[in-house]
Amino acid sequence: MPPLDRVRHSRLDCPPILPAFPVTTIRVLIFHTHAGNGGTEEISRLLQVGLAARGYAVEELSFVRATSFRDPATDNSAAVLPQKLGLMAYGRMARFAFSEIRRRRPDVILGLQWGGNMLGAIAALFAGSPLMIANQFTPMEFVPAGARWIDRLQGACGAFSRIVVNSRAVEDGYAAYPGRYRNRLVRIDHGFAQKTSALSAAQARDAFGLPLGVTLLGSVGRLTRQKNFEAAVRLLTRNAGWHLALAGHGEEEERLRTLAASLGCADRLHMPGEIHPDRVGDFLAALDVFVFPTAAETFGLAVVEAAEAGVPVVAADLPVLREVLAVNGQACALFADPEDTAGFAQAVSRLLGDESLRRQLTEPGRCLTRRYAVEKMIDGYDRLIKAALEERQ
Repeated sequence: MPPLDRVRHSRLDCPPILPAFPVTTIRVLIFHTHAGNGGTEEISRLLQVGLAARGYAVEELSFVRATSFRDPATDNSAAVLPQKLGLMAYGRMARFAFSEIRRRRPDVILGLQWGGNMLGAIAALFAGSPLMIANQFTPMEFVPAGARWIDRLQGACGAFSRIVVNSRAVEDGYAAYPGRYRNRLVRIDHGFAQKTSALSAAQARDAFGLPLGVTLLGSVGRLTRQKNFEAAVRLLTRNAGWHLALAGHGEEEERLRTLAASLGCADRLHMPGEIHPDRVGDFLAALDVFVFPTAAETFGLAVVEAAEAGVPVVAADLPVLREVLAVNGQACALFADPEDTAGFAQAVSRLLGDESLRRQLTEPGRCLTRRYAVEKMIDGYDRLIKAALEERQ
């Protein structure tokens, strides 16, 4: 196994050293195990920027790099480990977390997703006991059973000062948990940054090597089992004129290509690879319809960004997406079962053929930025951190 090397990443326009913060500054460590170019990493970036603007000293610590893009707003460290981890690697990860928390001496640890929550709480016990705030950003269906049991135990025993959920649907999922766990739940909806573009559809397609003069469906996200992009690939069998562009990377890429080849539509599947977050708006500008066949979500940041950008959306019919993709009770998307390929394709056809319906959905979608303003999210974390620290004194 390769050595555990700590790599430091800084903006090019910032000095590669930490600024000297006053002793009264609240020190926050954002802690997660896998740094991927997905929704969690985007929320981490927004939290770093927003909390730093409020006067916090913010750092980030992650372990497995599953992205080639690292552009943090504040100091960041990553321990480089292979993506497929064995037991020894997890042990070394725990030791590294312990040493880093002791070295940095944060006042608060914000654990993102189940790995950061579990490992952060354990390491904090032996590294000065900073305040531990867990964030439940992973759908329960995709958390290992053993990790769910440990999380339930840690929450009920007080290892987490607070447990943040990002939607009502996620909050409802903890209804059967012990009262001592549920009493720590705090809901803070995600905020998101607008994904705008100055490009025309033709310019955007040219920028990503996508075909002109065709109906282009598309999506953005990690190519993982959770995102269920194979359901999007199967849409190509329902209309020979449709093309599909999937922007992202992950372990499912080769399987998706193989599926498209077996269905006889490999030439209509386009995979431009991982794109920088700053270019997501340009990619969205290239699409006729955004399809989101995900198997499970706690929020669905990518589809909210698409709906706000004015792209017509067909999304999986999940309670959390019906909750999130609405403004004042008005839906911002069509919902369908991705496993029913004919029904999913019919929803896409409806959007493509009905301009009035597209307007009906995209107009409220452009108001999502008010419902999920970044400042609201930062306000929530600011109040939560200060209240938890005050309670602890």
